[in-house]
Amino acid sequence: MINIASIQGEIGPSFHIYEGTERSSPLHYTFEKWGMVGMTKYLANYYGEYGIRVNCISPGGIDHGQPETILSNYKKHTPLNRMAEPLDIKGPIVFMASEASRYITGHNLLVDGGWTSW
Repeated sequence: MINIASIQGEIGPSFHIYEGTERSSPLHYTFEKWGMVGMTKYLANYYGEYGIRVNCISPGGIDHGQPETILSNYKKHTPLNRMAEPLDIKGPIVFMASEASRYITGHNLLVDGGWTSW
């Protein structure tokens, strides 16, 4: 099983990326993403004895046409200097679904261009 959460399930929101816009990150989003990461760990422990692996992928921001102000603010805080593109998430999903990750369970894989490495 592969769940999709967000880096906000690991570190919480960074409100500064929304400065200069009318957007923000709502409380329920972080609550849901922390819950997804926790549920992943719970299910990994619950189903592990049956050989069922449960992992989570937590992307950073994904570029889908946000205002330039948000994109610019976001880029300043990632070592790769950009938001993710949908293709950046596919490889980690394929890896987690393959036998290459057969001894990984209960893991939250951060796919964030280095956002959480600061």
